[in-house]
Amino acid sequence: MDFETKKKLFDPDQSTPPRFFKHEDLIRSFDAAKTLDPKELINTINYLHFTKTPLFVLLQHPVYKDRLLAKAYPEPCLDNQLTFKWDESYFQYKLETYQPLHLVILANHSVIYAPINIISSCKLSLTLQVPEKSFILNQRQNQRYPSSDVSAEVMQSDFVAKGELIDFSSGAFRIRASSDAFKHNNWFNPDVPATVRLFSNDKIVYSEFCKCMRRQEDHNGSKEIVFAAASDHISRFPAKKIRNPRQLISSTLTAAFEHPLLKKRNYRDIYDISSSGFSIIERPDDGLLMPGMMIYDLSILLAGISIANCSVQIIYRRVMENNARYGIAILNMDIHSYSRINNILCANSDPQISVSTEVDMDALWEFFFQTGFIYPEKYASCVQYRENFIKTYNRLYQDTPEMARHITLENNGRIYGHVSMIRAYERTWLIHHHAARPTGNCKPPGFSVLRQMMIFLNGMYQLSSANMDYVICYFQPENKFPDHVFGGFVRELNNPQACSLDLFSYLTVPVGCNQEDFPHGWLFRESIPVDLWELTQFYKHNSGGLLPNILRFEEPEAGAASLESVFNRHGFLRKWRFYSLVYQEQLKAVFIADQSDLAINMSNLLNSIKILITDPDGLTSELLSRAVSELGRLYDMDKITLLIYPASAAQSMGISYPKQYQLWILNVRYSNQFMDYSQKHLRINYDLRLNNRI
Repeated sequence: MDFETKKKLFDPDQSTPPRFFKHEDLIRSFDAAKTLDPKELINTINYLHFTKTPLFVLLQHPVYKDRLLAKAYPEPCLDNQLTFKWDESYFQYKLETYQPLHLVILANHSVIYAPINIISSCKLSLTLQVPEKSFILNQRQNQRYPSSDVSAEVMQSDFVAKGELIDFSSGAFRIRASSDAFKHNNWFNPDVPATVRLFSNDKIVYSEFCKCMRRQEDHNGSKEIVFAAASDHISRFPAKKIRNPRQLISSTLTAAFEHPLLKKRNYRDIYDISSSGFSIIERPDDGLLMPGMMIYDLSILLAGISIANCSVQIIYRRVMENNARYGIAILNMDIHSYSRINNILCANSDPQISVSTEVDMDALWEFFFQTGFIYPEKYASCVQYRENFIKTYNRLYQDTPEMARHITLENNGRIYGHVSMIRAYERTWLIHHHAARPTGNCKPPGFSVLRQMMIFLNGMYQLSSANMDYVICYFQPENKFPDHVFGGFVRELNNPQACSLDLFSYLTVPVGCNQEDFPHGWLFRESIPVDLWELTQFYKHNSGGLLPNILRFEEPEAGAASLESVFNRHGFLRKWRFYSLVYQEQLKAVFIADQSDLAINMSNLLNSIKILITDPDGLTSELLSRAVSELGRLYDMDKITLLIYPASAAQSMGISYPKQYQLWILNVRYSNQFMDYSQKHLRINYDLRLNNRI
């Protein structure tokens, strides 16, 4: 033992005395106990040595006759002798002067007592004869497990105590708090709940409101306190009227994780699962999990292969007749893991629906043309870029990058329903390319893929890795289906800060080369903060909707990868910049130069110039045309798409436009209300188990 170790052991604040034994009734119950023969005891001892797990020795004080439990570590046992080394923290307690009575071994939910026939004893170790008979006692209601390197913090009003976790069960845990915290003993009130936080590897793995069950003070003034959570259910997320349903999966799924308090790898079968959580079932007396506990790296295995990695929290524990059920909420995972879980759920309920799996590209193009999604005018606008379209869509649908998802309904390789979405702005996703054709059965495929998309979004937005605060889509107001689905919800909800609708005029113009300067007093430049502030004020009074929220005029979050860099990492283009047209320092219009790969959106809604007219007085179509020509240099195209807001401004300036688009923006915190609306008005049932209903 080195000098530093000895120094710590003789430090009263570092050394830990043996614990007093308070279960004399157990010793008197040997007559009714099951027995263990010598060979079984030796196998148990060797397993403890192999796993570096301690046992305890029940000792009796030579003078006071008090009984104590001292921790010891077994040596390998190869014959009829057992040797144990005392835990180093007992170096100063002269345990060799105590009378050994029994070995005490914690084994699952039982305790093994082995009578001691001593051979030799010294300051560091104890050697004894293997007993002919050992006893299995004390069927615990909840198995207690020793913790490993877990620090603790107790907070109650202005009282703060730091310490360590000693052991835990599924219902309670015991911590040892340092003596310094209890210099003013009356500051801690055991009758009042306290906040307890547990730390493992410098991460918070538990932080809940707890009640004190009992406490004990040792000779150094330290406190051992047993806590239990004030509630067996954690309210992690707001309640939802419509929840993604849990499903029993025909194939066995397994949760694999390192227990944050034991630091050991554990495997548990998953009973049921949804895209936002799952449950497992254990014996009530053998539970390893506590409600409120965090697990930062849990793998979901299918047939032994990892399909998802996530961070989770134990939400509840419900004890039934012969088992305990734990509800586990998924806090975060990457989008690929989330898609794989959704795909398994889809395959379990409707094998024809797939989430972001590889698609037969010939079947996809045939579907787009045959459904009329690519109509003659649209095809005429993109035919010269045919090769770009093919290349981009191959990468989107076969490589499945993290910023794009798609859902298809297929039968024998033929696509009947499709919807996709792409991350359009920093924390905004665009739903687009929704199309369907009849299948001949009672379930319209357009509704089926839309339903699955909403289920997908209903769980996805809670994941921080999804970068999703808003969902948008564009549709032409004369199109009855999206106007009923999306526009109808806006009108019924009547809360533009939850879901808004803005009308844009849509046109395509040649990309010219501007040779003339702007008239005197007019200036076209990159937007400055005051311009964007003016735009926000205008939009607030003109619409009151969510457009500024998705554009996010402020700087990106520190440390977060920008959307531009995410697209670039996958070989795609996505960026947008703001420009202002001003007259004598008065803002007239803001231009948003949206740039993306040509084919990502077939209507070029992400590869266009959006013109937001804040003050039409003195503004002419010629001035707008000059500004558009300036920005045309950013685009490698002959024609550029313009979206003008307000839509009425284009008409007042005599600008001809072939169609209009509504921009629908949903704050995803209200996605459950949208699902409720579609369930009532469109008869879309979000219970995936009801396969024969919409």
